[in-house]
Amino acid sequence: MTEAQSWTVKCQDPADGSGDVIIDMPPDLLATLGLSIGDVLTIEVIGGTIVLTPRPSDSATA
Repeated sequence: MTEAQSWTVKCQDPADGSGDVIIDMPPDLLATLGLSIGDVLTIEVIGGTIVLTPRPSDSATA
């Protein structure tokens, strides 16, 4: 089992009325999670913790 890590990031409103948020994630966090700029994540609150999960790209269905 891996040790849980905690990161603090700032959520930004894209001001487009979508209800979405933009989260700038530090490069070392992206590398640790195997994420790239532009990846889409789902967000859930589980037991008071915000959980971000990568969403599969739609390119597999194209």
